[in-house]
Amino acid sequence: MTNLIRDLQVQNVPTTSLNPYAGNARTHSRKQIDQIAASIKAFGWTNPILTDDQNGIIAGHGRWLASKQLGLSEVPTISLSGMSDELKRAFILADNKLAEHAGWDDGLLKIELGALSD
Repeated sequence: MTNLIRDLQVQNVPTTSLNPYAGNARTHSRKQIDQIAASIKAFGWTNPILTDDQNGIIAGHGRWLASKQLGLSEVPTISLSGMSDELKRAFILADNKLAEHAGWDDGLLKIELGALSD
């Protein structure tokens, strides 16, 4: 088994130096990009873009598009160096798909939304 814990280093890189993955099957509507941009404005940048050794985006295409919309010159990234093309493809699909399988605890969601509206 490989080491499950990576030594992750966040590095700010120029937004223009990042390259979206041409095979990314995930789509981002204008509405969603607006929502991501609003989240970045409200909370700051909390989730770095994951890249490969050539600054190719592995995860975070929506955040990258939102950063361009906001006119940001730099964004935080984490390089996942040493991944094979096959492993990157598998990770890109898994990263996007796994979140879709999560659910909501409706009772707790109601409480949390209620607390925010108070």
